[in-house]
Amino acid sequence: MSKEEHNLLIAASGTGGHIFPALAIAEDLENCWNISWIGISERCESNLVPKKYNFFNLKIESPRKKNFFLFLQYLKIIFSAFEIIKIIKIKKISLVFTTGGYISAPTIIAAKILSVPVILHESNLIPGTVTKYFGRFCNQVLLGFKDTSFFLKNSKIINTGTPLRKQFYIANDLPIWVPKGNGPLIIVMGGSQGANGINEMLFESLDFLLNNNIRVVHILGDSKLIDYGYQKKKNYCQIKFTEEIASLMQNCDLVVSRSGAMTINELIKTQKPSILVPYPNSKNNHQEKNAMILASIGGSMIINQNNEAKFILKNTLKEIFKLNQEKNENKYKTLEIMKKNMKNINTLDSKKKIKKIINSYLNEF
Repeated sequence: MSKEEHNLLIAASGTGGHIFPALAIAEDLENCWNISWIGISERCESNLVPKKYNFFNLKIESPRKKNFFLFLQYLKIIFSAFEIIKIIKIKKISLVFTTGGYISAPTIIAAKILSVPVILHESNLIPGTVTKYFGRFCNQVLLGFKDTSFFLKNSKIINTGTPLRKQFYIANDLPIWVPKGNGPLIIVMGGSQGANGINEMLFESLDFLLNNNIRVVHILGDSKLIDYGYQKKKNYCQIKFTEEIASLMQNCDLVVSRSGAMTINELIKTQKPSILVPYPNSKNNHQEKNAMILASIGGSMIINQNNEAKFILKNTLKEIFKLNQEKNENKYKTLEIMKKNMKNINTLDSKKKIKKIINSYLNEF
């Protein structure tokens, strides 16, 4: 059977946590599968998904309203299944791969109506609403973390881990634009959409960091908060966005970030210690649960975002970068312990496992 008859539909939308795992798998499958992609207009996948894939835009909104209007939004999402049915028929889709989020619900419904097999990947420790209620209708639910199985008793689950972008599977040199020097390097980032809360917290600590020869790469994302007073400091670099995240994480000493599922898996892959600031409005408080995975083994410290957070971050950084006075060693004792703890985590070859599962359907058509 030719590739043209192997038609895969990917449904992934919204944040990097949904889109990047799907992109990581797609790049490994394009030699065997003809790939189509369902996304939502005006979301970041419109710019991230390569033009070589057949991209279909759905005009639905994230369910954020209240009461009756929220009910109407959910209805619109469910009824978009009829539009997806048309796409599946036109493209002669033989398999669906989705990564959760509200776009997955109508896609799973459409696929089941047409008896098309569905594989769902859940990257968070606490499964999202769609995974929790629609996972049982999927042929397989792939888990980023094995403990997620506790919440999915009626689903056919496989622990695969979460696939990362190709750049994380090769060694990368530090970008040339990073501040030069021998001091420790911190990467501060707020996820795919940036984070004002983390940016505000950092500015309280910058004087301490820069005065102690600690280099800082500050990735703002979509945040509009920019304090130009530090832009000319030699150990400080502020940027809006970079595609060299793997390079930065592989070569840094500490990461300060939100705790989305992708970030947790990138930290595990690069074995880097971190200070994690869970997004306070994440559904089911899943970012804090994600962060606990690393905090529980001593590889991360968690700071909850509140009015005192900027002072707590400063004190935490002072503790991490306190030189070990014992035996006159010029080392940061706490940081070294965190690094050692991160090296004890076992990792899965997620891309290989998921690729094998998806390609197993090639023989069924």
